[in-house]
Amino acid sequence: MIGAGLVYLVLFLVASPKIRRERKLNRHEQIEELSGDNGTYPVSVLVPVFNEEAGVLSTVRSLLALNYPEFEVVVVNDGSADGTGRKMIDSFNMVPIDLAVREQFKTAPIVRAYKSERHPNLYLLEKENGGKADALNAGINFSHYPYFAAIDGDSILERDALLKTMKPIIDSNGRVTVTGGTVRIANGCKVVQGKVEKIRLPKRPLEIMQIVEYFRSFLIGRLGLSRVNILLIISGAFGVFEKNRVVKVGGYRTGTIGEDMELVVRIHRSLKDEKSSERIEYIQDPVCWTEAPSTVASLKAQRIRWQRGLAETLWIHRDMLFNPKYRGVGMFSLPYFLFVELLSALFETIGYFIIIGGLVFSIADPEIAFIVLLVMVLYGSLISALAVLLEEWTYHKYPDISSVIVLYVYALSETFWFRILMNFWRLQGLLYSFRKKAEWGDMERKGVFSEE
Repeated sequence: MIGAGLVYLVLFLVASPKIRRERKLNRHEQIEELSGDNGTYPVSVLVPVFNEEAGVLSTVRSLLALNYPEFEVVVVNDGSADGTGRKMIDSFNMVPIDLAVREQFKTAPIVRAYKSERHPNLYLLEKENGGKADALNAGINFSHYPYFAAIDGDSILERDALLKTMKPIIDSNGRVTVTGGTVRIANGCKVVQGKVEKIRLPKRPLEIMQIVEYFRSFLIGRLGLSRVNILLIISGAFGVFEKNRVVKVGGYRTGTIGEDMELVVRIHRSLKDEKSSERIEYIQDPVCWTEAPSTVASLKAQRIRWQRGLAETLWIHRDMLFNPKYRGVGMFSLPYFLFVELLSALFETIGYFIIIGGLVFSIADPEIAFIVLLVMVLYGSLISALAVLLEEWTYHKYPDISSVIVLYVYALSETFWFRILMNFWRLQGLLYSFRKKAEWGDMERKGVFSEE
């Protein structure tokens, strides 16, 4: 508990200077300069989908409206059993085209390809089911541009998100090889024609707590790790990659659940083996809105899947752990993810039973146990509350102060209930990682991106 708390405190201190600078920036001025710049690189936006009938149209509309000089949108339908493909074809006037693919990666067969008559930069690939990693590899094979953005099929991007995410790559003349943007939860928001028109809080406690959790994870955790170039996670919901680098390391690894994290760790390995100075960066301002699980069952399934993916990635790259050859990645990031993100659920769950058993059998001093519990609750909750305040101080996404107060109160309550739930599900995911194979994660869609 103490170790995890100190790590978050260090990450906060590392991230703070960047947060302060970010608050003072004129973001509109930066984007105006870049939007007409001929120095931008063209980007292929890849959207792997599986049974995303409820939200795929909003996702695609948000992508077609991006403020970026040159890009294409490639939707890869990975054998959906619902009307995902038919919705795309009917809504965007798509017609069959001859399939021209450079087979850089072996994938499940592509059945047919379509191109929109209304939007010449929009494509649809219909393929046999092979999983998310396989669908992304098929998209890379088909894509025409040197950089690609991977976007989940249940997400929408703000209009300037791609420009902001590509800016570090453009400014560094290619020294930045991967960038990731911030993901925010759209549950409760008003979405019209692929655009978040009004930001509102959802009503369910589970959804509100996930907003707090995302604030802490992105604004403190990922920004802090990115500052020293040891970031291991670029969210599968929104990340930009240099295609040549991804091809060089072998593409997305099929048969895994955490394909996004595993790819980033493999890229870090490649960069360190080459003694390259290229960087992987997290950009805190670009926003990708995604639908979060709204029921206990769907949230439990998501967290179990995430934990299994983390366990798989750490096992695959176990030779990097505590290996000075990989510098900060081997000596800090991977141990942090092993002990804090993976095994802390086991430690804390054991701790619950030890404390309860100690109190029941009069082994533990109730006063000392209460003080330790109080310190744990206050410290853990205050870190989350701090993330809420930093988010509002820097970006002002929520228009009314009442929303910020609600988020702050929920943040203070996190350790009493939400963290306990997460620990049990994470422990379950750790156990499942020994026996279950990779598959698309099914989540009940409430249609937060349905057209209004």
